Amino acid sequence: MSTEETSGKETTGKETSGKETSNEETSGVVFPLPLTDDGAPNVPGEYIYLPPPTDPPYVVRFYIEGTSSICRQGSLWINIPAPGREFVREWFREFELHPDFNRNIELSIPITSAGAFAFYTTFTPLPEFALGPVPTPQPTRTRTYYIDVCPRLTLQNELLPLNALSIFSIIHKFMGKFPEDFDKHLESIGRLGYNMIHFTPLMHRGRSDSPYSIYDQLQFDPECFPNGEQDIADLVMRMEKEYGLLALIDVVWNHTANNSHWLQDHPEAGYNIETAPWLQSALELEEALQSFSDNLSDLGLPTTLEMEQDLQKVVDRIKPEVIDKIKLWEFYVINVKRDAQLAVDAWSEGRFKFPEGGFGEVGVGGLDSVKSWSLKEKADFLCEKALRGNDRMGERFRRNVDAEVAAALITALFGRYSDSSSKDAVFSTIKSILDKLNAPLYAEFDEDSIAIPTQVFGRAKYLRLDEDGPRRGPITKQSRLIETYFTKLPSNEKTKKHKIGSLALANNGWVWNADALSNTAGPTSKAYLRRELIVWSDCVKLRYGSGPEENPWLWDYMSRYTRLMAKYFIGFRIDNCHSTPLVVAEYLLDQGRKVRSDLYVCAELFTGSEKTDYVFVERLGISSLIREAMQAWSTAELSRLVHMHGGKPIGSFDIGKSAGLDSFAPVRVTASKDRMTETYRRINETSVHALFTDCTHDNQVPAQKRDARDTLPNAALVYMCSCATGSVMGYDDIYPLGVDIVKNKRQYMLPEGDEDQVDSVGIRKIRKLLNELHALMGKDGYIETFIHHEGEYITVHRVHPQSRKGYFLIAHTAFPGYGAGNNNLTPVHLSGTKVELVGTWTLEVDASDEAKKKALSDENVLGGLPSQILSQENVAIDMKSDETVISLNGSFPPGSIAIFKTWIPGAEHAVGLDTFVTTGANEAFGTLNLHDLNFVLYRSEPEERDSSRGRDGVYVVPDYGPLVYAGLQGWWSVLKGVIKGNRLGHPLCRHLREGQWALDSIVGRMDRVSKEWANDRLQAPTRWLRERMDAIRSVPTSLLPRYFALVIQTAYNAAFQRGVSLMSEEVRNGPRFFQDLAMVSVQQTGHTRSASLYPTESVPCLAAGLPHFTTDWSRCWGRDVFLSMRGLYLCTGRYDDAKQHLLAFASVLKHGMIPNLLSSGKAPRYNSRDSIWFFLQGIQEYTKIAPNGLKILGETIRRRFLPYDDTWFSHDDPRAYSQTSTIEDIIQEALQRHATGLSFQEANAGPQLDMQMRHEGFQIDVKVDWDTGLIFGGNQNNCGTWQDKMGESDKAGNKGVPGTPRDGAAVEITGLCYSTLKWLGELSKQGKYSYNSVRTSGGEEVTFTQWKTKLQDNFERCYYIPLDEGDDSSYDVNSKIVNRRGIYKDLYRSGKEYEDYQLRANFPIAMCVAPELFDPEKARHALLIADTVLRGPVGMATLDPSDRKYRPYYNNADDSTDFETAKGRNYHQGPEWVWPLGYFLRAFLHFDLMRRKTKEGRIESCQQITRRLKGCKKALETSPWAGLTELTNKNGELCSDSVSFPALTPIIVDLFETLSDIL
Repeated sequence: MSTEETSGKETTGKETSGKETSNEETSGVVFPLPLTDDGAPNVPGEYIYLPPPTDPPYVVRFYIEGTSSICRQGSLWINIPAPGREFVREWFREFELHPDFNRNIELSIPITSAGAFAFYTTFTPLPEFALGPVPTPQPTRTRTYYIDVCPRLTLQNELLPLNALSIFSIIHKFMGKFPEDFDKHLESIGRLGYNMIHFTPLMHRGRSDSPYSIYDQLQFDPECFPNGEQDIADLVMRMEKEYGLLALIDVVWNHTANNSHWLQDHPEAGYNIETAPWLQSALELEEALQSFSDNLSDLGLPTTLEMEQDLQKVVDRIKPEVIDKIKLWEFYVINVKRDAQLAVDAWSEGRFKFPEGGFGEVGVGGLDSVKSWSLKEKADFLCEKALRGNDRMGERFRRNVDAEVAAALITALFGRYSDSSSKDAVFSTIKSILDKLNAPLYAEFDEDSIAIPTQVFGRAKYLRLDEDGPRRGPITKQSRLIETYFTKLPSNEKTKKHKIGSLALANNGWVWNADALSNTAGPTSKAYLRRELIVWSDCVKLRYGSGPEENPWLWDYMSRYTRLMAKYFIGFRIDNCHSTPLVVAEYLLDQGRKVRSDLYVCAELFTGSEKTDYVFVERLGISSLIREAMQAWSTAELSRLVHMHGGKPIGSFDIGKSAGLDSFAPVRVTASKDRMTETYRRINETSVHALFTDCTHDNQVPAQKRDARDTLPNAALVYMCSCATGSVMGYDDIYPLGVDIVKNKRQYMLPEGDEDQVDSVGIRKIRKLLNELHALMGKDGYIETFIHHEGEYITVHRVHPQSRKGYFLIAHTAFPGYGAGNNNLTPVHLSGTKVELVGTWTLEVDASDEAKKKALSDENVLGGLPSQILSQENVAIDMKSDETVISLNGSFPPGSIAIFKTWIPGAEHAVGLDTFVTTGANEAFGTLNLHDLNFVLYRSEPEERDSSRGRDGVYVVPDYGPLVYAGLQGWWSVLKGVIKGNRLGHPLCRHLREGQWALDSIVGRMDRVSKEWANDRLQAPTRWLRERMDAIRSVPTSLLPRYFALVIQTAYNAAFQRGVSLMSEEVRNGPRFFQDLAMVSVQQTGHTRSASLYPTESVPCLAAGLPHFTTDWSRCWGRDVFLSMRGLYLCTGRYDDAKQHLLAFASVLKHGMIPNLLSSGKAPRYNSRDSIWFFLQGIQEYTKIAPNGLKILGETIRRRFLPYDDTWFSHDDPRAYSQTSTIEDIIQEALQRHATGLSFQEANAGPQLDMQMRHEGFQIDVKVDWDTGLIFGGNQNNCGTWQDKMGESDKAGNKGVPGTPRDGAAVEITGLCYSTLKWLGELSKQGKYSYNSVRTSGGEEVTFTQWKTKLQDNFERCYYIPLDEGDDSSYDVNSKIVNRRGIYKDLYRSGKEYEDYQLRANFPIAMCVAPELFDPEKARHALLIADTVLRGPVGMATLDPSDRKYRPYYNNADDSTDFETAKGRNYHQGPEWVWPLGYFLRAFLHFDLMRRKTKEGRIESCQQITRRLKGCKKALETSPWAGLTELTNKNGELCSDSVSFPALTPIIVDLFETLSDIL
């Protein structure tokens, strides 16, 4: 379904009209976005990050399976705006999803702007299947999913990818005078190659002078920018035009300066005890702590802390002097006396109420038992039923007991109040209960009263004593013990109009390891009370509430601030993002993006959880997460960070372009012109894009944390990464300490002098080179890297994925403790690569205490440590023909780097190579037929050995093992997972890097067979493969896996597409699941040397199962061929193959039977009673489905044996093929022979024919009971139906004892017989079949209609087991041995009576071919039981789990003494077979549809079917065989002895055609 076929609506809570169209011009680039059955994005990790918008736009194409559950009264809601429309987060366009059983629903959405977009689905879940009325499920809504689109940045009219960003952080208040000093700094920064400036907030600062404590969000710093906005506009304009710099600004949404003037007008913007009454206890504690701090001397406590013992003395007094004095416990507990008295008063006044649920299990009537409750039980009752105010903290004694509920408890204990009642006794009792109730509340208080001093101790220790703390001096009123948690607004005319409780506002801060999604000042948090907050006392925390309606002024004010920032700045850095409520950040970013749609957004997230990081990133559309190299504590950790942000590994698979990786996308043989020119880009699993910084203003600099010499290698490593990068003013100059952005008063050193002089400071000269390289690699797409860590060395090689140009870095880090550190680096070998030295440099720094002291002593200017960059000649480059070796041959001390330019000769044409290896395949493979494709795509090990006369088998990959197929599917099954996971370490990739054997094998195989078969059609694909493999042989070994995958993928897709193109229209236009199943027919049908349909003619034939049943006598089985013919051949349009198999098996008719084992017609074996009936059903279906199918009845075939003659002779006997019959004659002979009865011993009976069979088992007897019309056959020593496992274990004593003899009248044979008789009777009446009857052994003529009628009249009586035992007399039922009722027997009158009554999955076969035999209501009930009892995730259990013979685990190798399971005798006694699921679902659908009277009901019925195919779909997607397995063990567990792909499974193909026909 295309976009044009759907309707689109927009909503802002209500639906509004508006049609959605897709007529806009698009770029032809498509990002497929499949949705799962429950509406989730089916992409790795569910994180969807798309590239910047293009003009014309690319599209996101939603793929929804037409059978998906979300199509049930479903809609997809998307807030991506239509082209030309404004984005409004609440406006979702609705696209109705209508079930379609023929194809996927496809919805193309053009992407015209950057940002964070959302989608979800609504639908009505499918009800559980039931025969009677079921509650209609309520409509449901999936969670919201997000699509993040990267902003499109440009600098001086040139596209600037995020990976090319080099961001420089500055604090504007240190830059000097505007504009003259600013210009000098900006000119210098731009000359060094940075391309974006990150400004800390430029707004009017609060009293603390911190840039992040903003006094007025709508006014720029008046001291620096006296002309306000005009100065900013001029600044930003000059930055870009003159200096090549974009502008990024910090936005601060969480807090405002504690002296912001507008707080006095709007205290509701903050948290106070009016807006947040739960903070009252924290406020009172705060005030008491301040008073305590001010009075330490009076308390005899130290005010100057010299050691921890001094601090401990102070903290030890907090409990008695603060917590106890303010009676803090009153905020936790109930007032026992008050609540006890109120309860007694209510009791005495007759005011009581029983809570919901009464007194628990005793209810209301059993009140006497309440008297026996323990004191705790009574307290627990009141705690659960009567305790109020327990939802949050609040005023004192907020927690209280509902007096009337307590009065109910009193009544239960003492009875109703009377004049003789003792109030004192009652009061004493209820008081005891309330005291008990208070115990856990006091325990909560006790825990917090311990936490408070502990937290105070920790914070005060950091502030006063810790080496890395600020080391504040004595405790005074100006410098209290710890910071204040609340700001008191001044008392003035403005504030007098507000309630007094609103004038103390909570300050902002952060909490260690807090949940980033919770509000530290919210009602469920006690961070302020427990003193867990690390507070910023100069900042008041802003209270937004859950939406603009809760605090409209604040939302409007901060929106204006945000829009103002977006007006001038290309990007935002969200300050304190992890503490910003998501709903606030979403809203404000939307405001910013209204002004600037391509808004670059970066943020730091300290959530402590990658999962939570993703929540922020996807909802806010964060472009880059800030990551800090200075967080690394060792070279190993730094290497890990570089590896994380470096880029994709060298030689990565181009998974963004990998068609064929996804099971949702069907092959389209014919497509519209637009579709033919589309390019698909896969949405790959991706980590959040990084802004990787060598240092930020929050970090300690290398001179503090490491060694000052590490400034150079640390910067070089960061700037070699394939991500955005950043640094901070002072890093390049090698500051001795990080700059305190609040207290520092010094200015940045102005870049005075000529350029060489300015750039000689610190590492500036090398920084310029690093920035140039980073920009070049980012713009040109150098996205692949290889990182190596060895000791204190890190090497980084970053290359372009096509041109293979690159740069190579050797960095010797300088972490503390390694001194000169001249340990050498192992020589580096770069395969196939040429190298040119860019330069080697060593940073020398005077980091002595004297040098640091001197640098810090300047009171006016910020300066760095004395340093110099030394150019070195300490590397050797040895370029050989096949590699280059780089060695360090001299001093390369810590703080050194070497940079090299690399290239691969001839690789500059790699873009052409990509094009060459991925084109031309459709033409090359476009002349193959389906039998050719069997060879090209598939061939299991036995088949390959057979066709090569034992010379060749499937390819064996060292350390991995053999492929499942010798053809392209074998390679693709492995490569598909390797490519998706970019698993370059996979054994196949390693094998390809070690040699080109795989290339030789693939081409050699094709070449050999094309010549041996003299098959001209194979020459073109052989030539295509040879030319492509030859083209990639010269690429470096590291790249060979990538190019090999491109070749195989391209060839595989072309071959698969060719296969689909040769099948029916339903397959060509069907969903991918349908196509994948249809291609199983190609897997199974092909030429082999040892097997054919005829003894002297090589004809492609159907394999019974891969890989075991593929050659010689074991390949072609009569039953299996005709079980699967409808799905494999007829529904796929392979009519010629169907006809060939029908004619071939007709030619070997003998005893009125076709052979189960064909053996190419040389030694057919006639031991299956059901094969003939599946054969006759196959002829019937051929006549109805194939074009002019009825003509087959007149086809003449040569007979392997003589008609109506049981004589056996060899295929080369003159009598063989000496006589002819028509197919009509064959049908009649089969019926007639059954009508008169069959009785023969198999030819060549004995161990030479079957070494497991007992002598009695070779005897075949079949007869018709003319009273009922049922066909009986078999005995307890053979197994003549599909459940044909013969016991094989001497040890267990089961040899020659069938696991499932199924003698008697098997239910599926009865149904197949009826179907044939009905069909022939109708043809006979129409004059299209020459016969109309058979004769019994007694010579009586019985017409087809008479025989059919006998079956119909007796079927229910013979096979049905009624639900009610009282109805048994109406049926042929032995009530004593019934195990389960409401089902159909598996057999009628077998050799063991209990086997008749076993529930198996055979009756649905009869239901499919002969539904008229079944009472619809009874049929539905039986199917429901089978659905519940037998159906597994993938197949149908072969026996009722309640049966004593049930053994669901098949192991053919088990030669134990267990009679039931040894040597796999339980093959059909519980394991779950896949092919019967197809018949079950067809029967299920048929009988369910009979009761459905509406289109909606029919759709529901079909969706019940597709729900039951989930397991098959998953199995098909994950199987290396590209098909479904034969069987599983219990509940879908893997069965290692299963045939990998029997021809039986595509019966499900037929099911899909049935679904399509219905709707």
